[in-house]
Amino acid sequence: MRTPPTAALAAHRNLLGSLTLAATDEALVLCAFDDREQAVARIARGGLTAVDADAATPAQLRIIEEAGRQVDAYLEGRSRTFTVPMDLRLATPFSRTTVERLDSLLPYGVTGTYAELAAALGRPRAARAVGTALGANPLCVVLPCHRVVGSGGRLTGYAGGVEAKRFLLDLESGGTPAASL
Repeated sequence: MRTPPTAALAAHRNLLGSLTLAATDEALVLCAFDDREQAVARIARGGLTAVDADAATPAQLRIIEEAGRQVDAYLEGRSRTFTVPMDLRLATPFSRTTVERLDSLLPYGVTGTYAELAAALGRPRAARAVGTALGANPLCVVLPCHRVVGSGGRLTGYAGGVEAKRFLLDLESGGTPAASL
């Protein structure tokens, strides 16, 4: 029997608190507000075996370190994009479709509602499904689900909490982000 591929896990402290990063030898598969237990379960559902950073391959460590540098640069306002290789194997097919299109539909500094995003995806009656898909985004911050707001601009549902969402939206709007969380 073949052993499933591994994904190395590491906690990354940053201005939002802590994100769990996970990478295979090829790409970042997780950037989430999940605790270790949640991350391990999510990785297992994606057909991977989670290992701690001390058991990571050099390639996995390089990707985790690069992702951490890019997250920090983004949160500090020094970068607006992510170039680390990404793999959405931890997302459902609809979630994958939804989060893959986020940056093109809602570029840096632009927000939209769940209903607007659903319409742009060709599923105008699927605002709730879009919300569920965004809630399952395995690459928070990197794939900008924080740019989606409730009707009337209300800040709703974000894995990192409303304060983290406000920080990210303030950062992208050119305002002064709330103090680090």
